Amino acid sequence: MATETATTTGVSIETGNWKAGVAGGLGGALVFGAMMSVLTPGVLEMAIPAMYGVGGPAGAVGWVIHMSHGAVIGVVFAGVANLRPGLGDSIGSSLGVGAGYGLLVWIALAVIAMPVWLSAVGFAGAPPLPNIGVESLVGHVVYGTVLGGVYAAVAN
Repeated sequence: MATETATTTGVSIETGNWKAGVAGGLGGALVFGAMMSVLTPGVLEMAIPAMYGVGGPAGAVGWVIHMSHGAVIGVVFAGVANLRPGLGDSIGSSLGVGAGYGLLVWIALAVIAMPVWLSAVGFAGAPPLPNIGVESLVGHVVYGTVLGGVYAAVAN
């Protein structure tokens, strides 16, 4: 005869600085999105919505998706930052780490993943692989820098 024992495990969402990651990610995405609106408006209106099957122009949908991506990428930054306690102690170091993180995000997501994803969904304006663009590089580094600064301010 077998007996079953049920146990519960508590999961705390109060540990770590995921909230700082969300805040930083949203701040960075807002600045980066404003830059895209001026420099490359087709990305927000057409390409980003197309990644999720939305035909454009769909600027509002593009903004919602872009901001969501920014928040999620910010939470990943917070997870990475948790591996190095004290990262957010100094705004200066957090700005530098954020800029480097923005560069890595650019390489992984904009240079490689986005062109593959857009080609896979049949978007006619899919960029070539690799998708190397100066505006995108600068935008992602600015995103990461703002993320790092806001992260440090909110985490502390």
